[in-house]
Amino acid sequence: MPRGDAFLDHLRQVPLFSALSRKELGLIARRSEDVNVAPGKVLVSEGAPGSEFFVIVDGTAKVTRQGRKVATLGPGAAFGELALLDRAPRNASVVAETPMELVVLGQREFAGILDEVPGFARKLLAGLAHRLREADAKSVQ
Repeated sequence: MPRGDAFLDHLRQVPLFSALSRKELGLIARRSEDVNVAPGKVLVSEGAPGSEFFVIVDGTAKVTRQGRKVATLGPGAAFGELALLDRAPRNASVVAETPMELVVLGQREFAGILDEVPGFARKLLAGLAHRLREADAKSVQ
């Protein structure tokens, strides 16, 4: 349960959390885990049920669908929110490419934050809308 000022400052740099107050960031810090993983660690597996939401603090991960690399994620990127919102299976696999530091929110903690922090829900929805627009634009090309 990370709580230090340095950690809160780091959370503030994550686009999803940038509009939140220090108090709201503290709530996220108290309910999350700060996890370090080695390169090669599978963070989520395509088709598996989702139960966690991840924010990359440091390092990079590759995203694959049906065995093909579709993206690289770095600091500030978030993933896993879709499975938490509708409890659907993961639509991609995410594997650490480098040593990584992650903020991990479990399903129960994530739902509590959505209920308690309206700013978080708005930012999450804006991020999802942005991702949907990008996917839509790619499908037209």
